[in-house]
Amino acid sequence: MDSSTVQSLIQQGMPEAKVEVHGPDGVHFEALVVSPAFAGKLPLARHRMVYATLGDLMGGAIHALSLRTLTPEEAARG
Repeated sequence: MDSSTVQSLIQQGMPEAKVEVHGPDGVHFEALVVSPAFAGKLPLARHRMVYATLGDLMGGAIHALSLRTLTPEEAARG
């Protein structure tokens, strides 16, 4: 598993999102996901949306995923 594969999977599941993934060891990953679909949702719901794009890989090939989930408006504020 590599960062580009994780990024591609999230992007396929959330095509409107801007996705950046880093994970040099191939097991632990950090992702920034910016999506209008996150508007009005609590962080846990946002994370579940991202986890759903990865399915069974979570806890298997992807041991750990640290998420930062923002709406476009939140991302613009920095």
